[in-house]
Amino acid sequence: MTRKKQILVVDDDQEILNLLEQYLSKSGFVVITAAEGEQMLKLLAGQEPDLIILDIMLPGDDGFTLCRKIRQDSTVPIIMLTANSDEMDKVVGLELGADDYIAKPFSPRELLARIKALLRRSEVTHQAQQPARFIRFNQWRLDTQTQSLIDSNGKPLELSGGDYRLLQLFLQHPNEILNRDMISDATRGREILPLERGIDVQISRLRQRLGDNSKSKRIIKTIRGSGYTLVAQVSYEH
Repeated sequence: MTRKKQILVVDDDQEILNLLEQYLSKSGFVVITAAEGEQMLKLLAGQEPDLIILDIMLPGDDGFTLCRKIRQDSTVPIIMLTANSDEMDKVVGLELGADDYIAKPFSPRELLARIKALLRRSEVTHQAQQPARFIRFNQWRLDTQTQSLIDSNGKPLELSGGDYRLLQLFLQHPNEILNRDMISDATRGREILPLERGIDVQISRLRQRLGDNSKSKRIIKTIRGSGYTLVAQVSYEH
């Protein structure tokens, strides 16, 4: 029998907790809930859900702080709930390692579609057979088992799930131009929405991880009007 996917919903609004627990349970998921950060961390100490829905405005530690704590030792997909008018909340959440966001008030059907898309991408990431454990490019090595970057001095740099999937996509298509819709579909399971800045934030964050800035030779180049390309020779090591 196939194991049901488990979703952790973290929100201090009891109505939202009840709504999502009922709706997602009817959609075939096991739902656990927490009203604040301490309760969430206690739950995570004993189990790891397949996906976390995390509100930003929480008593005690806010969603940003909790997202950062989760990313210290987990790549579980995270969808953040944000206030409708707070574009900066979305940007900060993605920079901290969240995989997607949805604004309140939201459609449960849209949230369900995003959940399914992220779970599909997560499964592909974990099930994909790599030709080797390490993928080398420039001075970097990507460890596909630990999902971390290793620099020329052998120092590992942890990546969020979203950063890992994005870098893996570029390494699978080196020196090819990937447009924003292709990147969004591969990393989030959907085409990019009009005026959405999430992909740009992800690219910027990955560039920071790689030390890729305007003062150095670009590893990820912007092709105006077309998309992005990773400029590097890629090789594999066992």
